[in-house]
Amino acid sequence: MTKETILWTPSHPEQTQMAQFINRVNEIYDLEIKSYDELFNWSVNHISEFWEQIWDFSQIKHSIPYTKVVDDDKKMPGAKWFSGAKLNYAENLLRYRDNKIAIQFKGEGQSVRSLTYQELFDEVEKLAHSLREFGIQKGDRVSGFIPNIPETIIAMLASASIGAIWSSSSPDFGIKGVLDRFSQIEPKIIFAANGYVYNGKTFDSLDKLQSILTNLPSVEKVVVVGYTEENPDISQIENAILYSDFTSKSPYPLEFEQLPFDHPLYIMYSSGTTGLPKSIVHSAGGTLIQHMKELQLHCDLIREDTIFYFTTCGWMMWNWLASSLSIGATVVLFDGSPFHPDGNAMWKMTDELDITVFGTSAKFIDACRDAKIRPGKTVDLTSLRTILSTGSPLVDECFDYVYEHVKQDVLLASISGGTDIISCFALGNPMLPVVRGELQCRGLGMDVHAYNATEQSMINEKGELVCISAFPSMPIHFWNDPNGIKYQNAYFGTFPGIWYHGDFIRVSKHGGIKIFGRSDATLNPGGVRIGTAEIYRVVEAMDFVEDSLVIGQEWEDDQRVILFLKMKQGFILSDELIVEIKSQIRSNCSPRHLPAKILETKGIPYTINLKKVEIAVKKIIQGKDVTNRDALVNPEVLDFYKNIPELQS
Repeated sequence: MTKETILWTPSHPEQTQMAQFINRVNEIYDLEIKSYDELFNWSVNHISEFWEQIWDFSQIKHSIPYTKVVDDDKKMPGAKWFSGAKLNYAENLLRYRDNKIAIQFKGEGQSVRSLTYQELFDEVEKLAHSLREFGIQKGDRVSGFIPNIPETIIAMLASASIGAIWSSSSPDFGIKGVLDRFSQIEPKIIFAANGYVYNGKTFDSLDKLQSILTNLPSVEKVVVVGYTEENPDISQIENAILYSDFTSKSPYPLEFEQLPFDHPLYIMYSSGTTGLPKSIVHSAGGTLIQHMKELQLHCDLIREDTIFYFTTCGWMMWNWLASSLSIGATVVLFDGSPFHPDGNAMWKMTDELDITVFGTSAKFIDACRDAKIRPGKTVDLTSLRTILSTGSPLVDECFDYVYEHVKQDVLLASISGGTDIISCFALGNPMLPVVRGELQCRGLGMDVHAYNATEQSMINEKGELVCISAFPSMPIHFWNDPNGIKYQNAYFGTFPGIWYHGDFIRVSKHGGIKIFGRSDATLNPGGVRIGTAEIYRVVEAMDFVEDSLVIGQEWEDDQRVILFLKMKQGFILSDELIVEIKSQIRSNCSPRHLPAKILETKGIPYTINLKKVEIAVKKIIQGKDVTNRDALVNPEVLDFYKNIPELQS
């Protein structure tokens, strides 16, 4: 690790919660751990002891203690965690009941709305009472087709207090996309809003909601939040009631159902761009302990912090953000476009609300860079301590942008995990420097390696992201997968007994992680494996390129690389520009990275969570159909990739 690559170093690593945890482990086990690398190695070589210490360090609220941390940490899937323990996820998030601000909500074009921890508790108590009166019991599914507003958090916590299972979808999903998800789990009740706001426009959700309910007969009650208007007309929606009329003041105190560690809490969904979305069931205990580990140790989150993540309720980062309530921090929710009324909107909000931990997508940071937004010159950002980025690999130039144009003294943590584990494999670290283009470290207790085809762990070489030991936030099962076959095939079909995540990574000698994109979209020309992110980093740094997509096309018993470019306004893809693009790819990557074809396109398909959809385009080019277009934010662009003459020769 050379000094030239280091962009930031911590000024007081000894004052972090990570350092406190090291001291705790040293004292209890009579060790002399001095570095994060030593702590990480201890955490993955002593799985049971590590998670026992996280349980105690996080002060997990429980009514009955566990009898054993884990039955077999090499058993995947099926390891049993914290046997005998009884707890409630909502009780852990509502452990504080005072006048500190719990939630600050900023809707696009709206003034800030705040809830204290006591007010949040009171609202959850009222709604939980109403849910119980309606007949919701543990194991029932409660769905949200709703924006990122306080009522969503309240509904989730009220459901979790009973032991019901929460599952949400963003209201900008298409009707089929919502039905593909909710029809699998048959919710008994659904929370919705009458509309949402995006980029200065108000969108009505009630017509879409009505179409969804027509094909969702399991729903017995629809609770509608008057969001874009106070008393919307819901008379046409069967079994509908306004949220304000549904909640009632309970004469009884809130009762937190005490449940096993592995009781279902959330049902999450895969993107569903190449088939019906997988319905991934996550446990209350596994979600809680994993999130508390990541928030306290890897984000150094404390009660005095204010944390924000730009997310919808259909992305796992919403669930992750909600768990910040367990720390007692202030959680900032936002609904709307991050670029309305201009590209400084989120940075101004950071100043206004004194946000200390700011989370977003790599796409947002890249868009700010591309639009030449200069937050460091226009806003103060004194409060800002940490910037988190996820969703896709953060390219080297975006690291430069943050430190040059946002803030110099800030921890920029690119993090990576997924819906599948409702958490992260690679994270930030307040004790370590930030190295340009790298994720700082593997998460504690996450036995992550880069594997080659013969199951050998490699250092400083690209390989498959695998996890060779069990961890608490593994899915407990898939919904409607009684024999576990879908679950087994999803993660353990490539390396039996070892979690295969589908990312292409490199682990450096100093423990940093580089991600090269999805391995199922990895290019393989001439038998050489190439990560798509390597090409994106070069191409999207060019002034005339707005966006790009790269795929591998099967061709003459081999594979050739096809690069699609969406050009910036005023540019066309000329022969001269193609020569320049190839020259840059050759010099910055290698001759093997050179595309066989470079073609112009009108649009790049993205999921709702802003991930490029390489596999769907590859299927279309192969003449296959993509059925689940509602999983995309812009499904119409897929038509651009049909019957392209240049790909026939």
